[in-house]
Amino acid sequence: AAELEYESVLCVKPDVNVYRIPPRTSNRGYRASDWKLDHPDWTGRLRVTSKGKTAYIKLEDKVSGELFAQAPIDQYPGIAVETVTDSSRYFVIRIQDGTGRSAFIGIGFTDRGDAFDFNVSLQDHFKWVKQETEISKESQEADTRPKLDLGFKEGQTIKLNIGNMTTKKGGAAKPRVSGSGGLSLLPPPPGGKIAVPPIPPPSSTAIANHVTPPPVLKSSNVSNADILLDLDAPASASKAPASA
Repeated sequence: AAELEYESVLCVKPDVNVYRIPPRTSNRGYRASDWKLDHPDWTGRLRVTSKGKTAYIKLEDKVSGELFAQAPIDQYPGIAVETVTDSSRYFVIRIQDGTGRSAFIGIGFTDRGDAFDFNVSLQDHFKWVKQETEISKESQEADTRPKLDLGFKEGQTIKLNIGNMTTKKGGAAKPRVSGSGGLSLLPPPPGGKIAVPPIPPPSSTAIANHVTPPPVLKSSNVSNADILLDLDAPASASKAPASA
């Protein structure tokens, strides 16, 4: 895995000053004012690279690109890179050689923007390292958890009630009767009867205009011929009653 990792460049600054710093006498931190800022011990180019989870601060010659010193960084902020207490343009880094020896030197940027870019490049790299570590930890925990078996066992079935729909109280809904013309007529209420409109009583005028025929007198002495003669007589001869 180490052989497959490639080196990426995080930041390049063409001008950086290097200072020899006095040993720290207390835990109050480093101060750039204690250095000889007007007379740097070396001037060159700074490159910040990363390989895997480790970042590297490389001090190189401006022309030839020859490596002057290198500071591997495994966490930030940490002992490998520290800021000074009196300026944002100066830092203290721990350089190491291939034999395991290390020393602390001071570096400084002329422009404040270069110091800001240097600081942000290290912060972004180790923020990414933290996220990768958390993701890897979560995946390992997920692999160790017991997996749920949601499959059906042999002979196991499942029952689904799809058409089981309940109706309202009072029984099933009654069908609507369709009348002529596409209009729907509601059925009569249960137990009810259709009311027949009452026949109006005869008025007094109709009673006055109604004339009943005279009764036929049954007599043994009157023959059928006499009855016919009476009917053929003029209307004035018949005595009609004045009122019914």
